[in-house]
Amino acid sequence: MKQSFSEITPYIQSMADLSTRNNHIQPEMYLEHKVFRGLRDLNGNGVVTGLTEVSSIKAKDVDENGNVIPCPGKLCYRGVNIRDLVHGFLHSDRFGYEEAVYLLLFSELPNREQFDRFTQELSDFRSLPDSFVRDMILKAPGKDMMNILSRCVLALYAYDENPDDISIPNVLRQCMQLISVFPLLSVYSYQSYQHYHQSKSLFIHLPKPEYSTAENLLHLLREDGSFTPLEAKILDLALVLHAEHGGGNNSTFTTHVVSSSGTDTYSAIAAALGSLKGPRHGGANIKVVQMFDDMKRSIDTRDEGAIRDYLSRLLDGDAFDHAGLIYGFGHAVYSLSDPRADILMECAQSLSVEKGFQEEYKLYCTVAEIAPQVITEKRKIYKGVSANVDFYSGLIYRMLDLPCELFTPLFAVARIAGWSAHRIEEIQNAGKIIRPAYINVKPEQPYVDWDVRF
Repeated sequence: MKQSFSEITPYIQSMADLSTRNNHIQPEMYLEHKVFRGLRDLNGNGVVTGLTEVSSIKAKDVDENGNVIPCPGKLCYRGVNIRDLVHGFLHSDRFGYEEAVYLLLFSELPNREQFDRFTQELSDFRSLPDSFVRDMILKAPGKDMMNILSRCVLALYAYDENPDDISIPNVLRQCMQLISVFPLLSVYSYQSYQHYHQSKSLFIHLPKPEYSTAENLLHLLREDGSFTPLEAKILDLALVLHAEHGGGNNSTFTTHVVSSSGTDTYSAIAAALGSLKGPRHGGANIKVVQMFDDMKRSIDTRDEGAIRDYLSRLLDGDAFDHAGLIYGFGHAVYSLSDPRADILMECAQSLSVEKGFQEEYKLYCTVAEIAPQVITEKRKIYKGVSANVDFYSGLIYRMLDLPCELFTPLFAVARIAGWSAHRIEEIQNAGKIIRPAYINVKPEQPYVDWDVRF
């Protein structure tokens, strides 16, 4: 009898148990062998593995005595402070994502002529090969948008007449095409999921050439294709803030590692997508929204004492998913503040008024004030803790009525810009395959002859 494709048989379970029993690596062995587990030193700082000009993060100063002093977080794209970049396009009432992409790719801000030509190129690339939507998305609907997105990226290899050429012009062309079509792939995958797995009506809108990336995302997603100017501007802002975040995050490092092997662009980006799909990387804002939903079901959120108690129970593992975490707080680098969270918090207020989410916004602000206090009381915190970008992005996506299934794909729609910049940088500067070292801790053992084992 043919077994189910997804079935874990008793044999598989028993062999998994055997594998677990035979794994003898213990946490203390990393200290014994002086191994920086997860490429983090004992203080949680990332181990330096390369050089980059793409972006930088600052969260601490060092005084004249060598003491480390936490400071408000700073994020720069190609040396340009993200706050200045955001202020620039918001002040002149225009969209910023395309400008941020240009800056990340070419290391300078565009003038009017350069910007117009670049956005026209992106618009021209914003289409998929004939029958691609039908054959790759509608005929093979899935339940996970990131899985479909990865599959589509790999499939585009077959439609490229020069997929393996890793010269800079060809890689740049491929990256610009992927940047342009990621919104289409993400939304069409969601529409397919809604139709085939949720029994909803199927509609596929074509992108509008005059629309920005953010405008097209909302146009493609909504049945009537409509949105307000504020909705588009806030989504555009979120894309800018997610476009890049240093070379040390998991998916960007994955891009460097895979690109260093000399492989094609589609394989490198698909690998980055696989990394981002992991709940420890790209899915945190979904957890934030779910945590708040559980909070509103469990307590009177008008009572600050009840909120404090709920947050305390979260850390004790007695609430929500029992993971012992308050989602949306803390960061591997930032301490006093995450500049992306600060910017989103400021802009979320205006959107909450338009969308009628004032009470929800007030609750988020209350939690943002109380949570660091509770965490400091119950945990040993050496560098401070604050709300991170995931805390407010989940709220903004909820206010924009974006489905949770698209939260992580939207992260990818933005971050493809940073991945592209890092891939090009790796090809230009590396020259060697990235090959880390591991210490083997398994003693040698003799080979036991076949006849003896039977």
